[in-house]
Amino acid sequence: MPKQALVTKESPIPRVGEGKRGENGHVGYLLRQASAAFRLEMERALSEFDITPPQFSVLTMLIAYPGASNADIARLSMLTPQTVSVIVGNLERAGLIRRTPHQIHGRIQQIDATDNGKKMLARCRRRVQVLEDGLMSGLNQEEESTVRRWLVSVATKAFSKS
Repeated sequence: MPKQALVTKESPIPRVGEGKRGENGHVGYLLRQASAAFRLEMERALSEFDITPPQFSVLTMLIAYPGASNADIARLSMLTPQTVSVIVGNLERAGLIRRTPHQIHGRIQQIDATDNGKKMLARCRRRVQVLEDGLMSGLNQEEESTVRRWLVSVATKAFSKS
């Protein structure tokens, strides 16, 4: 028999935005909660195209950094090399990317988006842009810049330690 969450009248599980899931919550938890919510929205927005958020990330990085290797894409997309290998294989079968041997290091495969991959990313990007605009609605340009700088600083501090 599966375990069920114990919810009592004295301690109900708060909804998103309440209790520790609200403004009084730990910042790290709130950041993870927001990330999970955004990922869910991305999954919904991209589902029509049969593209997942990690595939979207890989395509985005391949177009931004053409000729990148699996290892490069793993670092850029913050995914494991194994996950990137699976994603690259799926995107290649879908005709959205192609692999070619590196000119000097033949064992290294360079990956590029095909024309179909670029078109697919453009369609996906329009959907995701609507979501990102929604995230920033209500913020003026200075506030948006502050949020962006803070997010970059959080990542920079964490990744500079590794």
